[in-house]
Amino acid sequence: MTEVGSTGFDKVVASAAEAVADIPDGASLAVGGFGLCGNPIALIEALLAQGTAGLSVVSNNCGVDDWGLGVLLNAHRIAKMTSSYVGENKEFERQFLSGELELELTPQGTLAEKLRAGGAGIAAFFTRSGVGTQVADGGLPRKYDGAGGIAIASPAKEVRTFRTGGANGGDAEYVLEESISTDYALVHALRGDRHGNLVFNKSARNFSPLAAMAGRVCIAQVEELVEPGEIDPDTVHLPGVYVHRVVHVGTDIEKRIERRTVTAPSSSDTAPDTKGA
Repeated sequence: MTEVGSTGFDKVVASAAEAVADIPDGASLAVGGFGLCGNPIALIEALLAQGTAGLSVVSNNCGVDDWGLGVLLNAHRIAKMTSSYVGENKEFERQFLSGELELELTPQGTLAEKLRAGGAGIAAFFTRSGVGTQVADGGLPRKYDGAGGIAIASPAKEVRTFRTGGANGGDAEYVLEESISTDYALVHALRGDRHGNLVFNKSARNFSPLAAMAGRVCIAQVEELVEPGEIDPDTVHLPGVYVHRVVHVGTDIEKRIERRTVTAPSSSDTAPDTKGA
């Protein structure tokens, strides 16, 4: 296993279980994925199998009841979630309203930038997102007491006025948001090489590079493992400098569709093709 601070370039480990073996109870994790796209399910299931608990997880969402981060949630392994969308998981709703789970609800773009800033070594930044709402003013429920009351509420944040837009600009209020960095990051990539350079597939790229940057130790599961040099440097989405361990999971790994939507065929779709007749 490649340890933090190692000068070795080959970052491949033999299994998902080996890759997550040192993640302790109470660790903080940044986890990639967008909906059910790009969920690092092999790493999540390995973490579930080893029994790690009390986790603080930062991810766009928490999967669904039986998939993605939802499998850790169902096993009561997650103590706190920092997310921007939580609408497809009934167990998430139950645990939050019953006081079993702490939630830091964050605007989606702000969450993305908090992760990116954490990975870039930026302590905090100002944004207009959330100004004039409880995001800035405080009072959002973070944890309930199980009896309908609020046990923990979000604090008020600093709001400052800046002049923007050059000579023709005006004054606007911005809220201070602190960046996010975590103990570990778990991501799924379409392709990776032994040095940890990664390529993500379509919408799975939305949060995965940012989550990877935010983790002090980044663990990536990849569908296709290639040798260094086989990925065109111009197509690398995340440089290997951010990645510490790589696990090859293969292309036949199970994937889920969060909500399947199909369009009923129209009459033109079913009519016989008479072209050239």
